[in-house]
Amino acid sequence: MRQDDGLLRLTWLGHSTVVIDLAGVRLVTDPLLRRHNNILRRRGPQPRPEQWSGADAVLLSHLHLDHAEVGSLRKLAGAPVLTSSRNAGWATRQGLRGVAAEDWIDVGPVQVRLVPAVHHGRPMPHRPNDANGHLVRSDLTTLWFAGDTALYDEMATLPGLAGVDRLDVAIVPIGGWGPRLSANHMGPTEAAQACAMTGARHALPVHWGTLHPPLATSWGDWFERPLDAFVSAVADVAPQCRVLGLSQGETWSTATRRGG
Repeated sequence: MRQDDGLLRLTWLGHSTVVIDLAGVRLVTDPLLRRHNNILRRRGPQPRPEQWSGADAVLLSHLHLDHAEVGSLRKLAGAPVLTSSRNAGWATRQGLRGVAAEDWIDVGPVQVRLVPAVHHGRPMPHRPNDANGHLVRSDLTTLWFAGDTALYDEMATLPGLAGVDRLDVAIVPIGGWGPRLSANHMGPTEAAQACAMTGARHALPVHWGTLHPPLATSWGDWFERPLDAFVSAVADVAPQCRVLGLSQGETWSTATRRGG
């Protein structure tokens, strides 16, 4: 636990890894903390230990290798891994602290619970295939980490589930690790629609511009393209939402206030 100074801090470490510092609690989403991920290469700096150390909990959305990388998870050993029941069992078998979070769980003064995700297009034979997002709330702030998902109608119910009219922050995927997205992913347009459906005041785009197959850097400007497309789509369908276009390793912070 860190001292609560009333600020929300979000640090994007590339792909779907975000360090959330809220109410003195540190949460890390889908941690990829090593230089590369299996055969995928990292574009950008490797996260530094001082950026992610001291996590109070890990938010694990699903077990695809670019989200549940065992070597990275073990760097956060001791922190509970909040995920579905079946995924928590897998985490426990890896020597981690898997914790089922289907309902609200207290992490100090912060609460976390799972929410749906539609992401079943690439089933794995050797790991459970549950997929979910997470809602996070404190007395002042509500935040949604979408995980990997297609757009689905029930996104509009997430603010009510968190007890508010609109979310303060949506962390949404906008791309992939290649120029084309496979099924059950949101691209920039769908991610912007998700922000509109949840009334998000701020949106942090993730899952873009980080990982790529070997030699894929010769495929043009596809690394940067999702961000500009997302900014444009948000302006069209969710003009009340401010896009937090962070570079890898960059931190955004603000004093936060609930409601409105």
